[in-house]
Amino acid sequence: MYIGPYQLSNNLIVAPMAGVTDRPFRTLCKYFGAGHAVSEMMTSDKTLRMSKKSLYRANFDGELAPISAQIAGSDPHDLAEAARYQVANGAQIVDINMGCPAKKVCNKLAGSALLKNEDLVARILDAVVAAVDVPVTLKTRLGYLNGHENILRVAKRAEDAGIAALALHGRTREDMYLNTARYSLIKEVKEMLNIPVIANGDIDSPEKAKYVLDYTGADAIMIGRAAQGRPWIFREIAHYLETGEHLAAPSIAEVKDVLLGHLSELYEFYGEYSGCRISRKHIAWYTKGLRSSNEFRQNMYQVENTADQYKVVENYFNGLLEHGHIMSDVQVDQVNLLETK
Repeated sequence: MYIGPYQLSNNLIVAPMAGVTDRPFRTLCKYFGAGHAVSEMMTSDKTLRMSKKSLYRANFDGELAPISAQIAGSDPHDLAEAARYQVANGAQIVDINMGCPAKKVCNKLAGSALLKNEDLVARILDAVVAAVDVPVTLKTRLGYLNGHENILRVAKRAEDAGIAALALHGRTREDMYLNTARYSLIKEVKEMLNIPVIANGDIDSPEKAKYVLDYTGADAIMIGRAAQGRPWIFREIAHYLETGEHLAAPSIAEVKDVLLGHLSELYEFYGEYSGCRISRKHIAWYTKGLRSSNEFRQNMYQVENTADQYKVVENYFNGLLEHGHIMSDVQVDQVNLLETK
């Protein structure tokens, strides 16, 4: 698959997730086989550009190409300026966020709230594409309200504006992350457009990945929440798509090594205070379903420095290994459920 002149190594893409897809996470997912990753969304408000959070999000140092920076806002001029800024900062692709359902984003008429105003959508698309000489992509949803899905018009307008690829989440803003993703409109969009279409929503297993690709005809799939604490999902999906066979689940020893390595990268990237606190959610995701993990997490949340946090995690996994715990009953049930889907 190509995005503009950039050929991706495969059609598995890491979805942009605020507070999650920072540089350490994107790098890890690419290591496990993701062909592409999009940054966390960055506001087009230039008064916030130099804030600590924005500087972390715009850090692409050493990242594997192509580098994609997602921008969010509601003013065409500001978004165009933000696109130019990110290209100057090293971005090789600019992605426009018209999909975020978060209340604080939609209240500023950004994210998926833009779908309520198709004229504004058109002006934003035209302004950003004209502002930069790199590919511009769009991430969006089926529409704002159920029963009023307008993605067919928005998608056609995006192609006409020169958007290089469209990533489509199979829900409306009204759905948030409830209900189930609907793929029929993604299929219609793919049949209508000539640009690459990326399917997103509820892709949480190799079987689901194959189903969505086959059903929608999409050029690629985008995986978000299912990769939280499970970056090896890209390795598993790539292997299944290529061979039709399942890879063995990672061992406790491998999960331990991956998590400790991830923690080290987060500590180096964010520093002592933020590194410790940002790591907590990742530790919780990695350990979900493991034996005695609830008790472990409650204790882990009380740790206030990176050295102790690292040691607590290491000791927890060493305890699992010493007692021969490979997979908990919860995880076995989850695997069995996936295999019956």
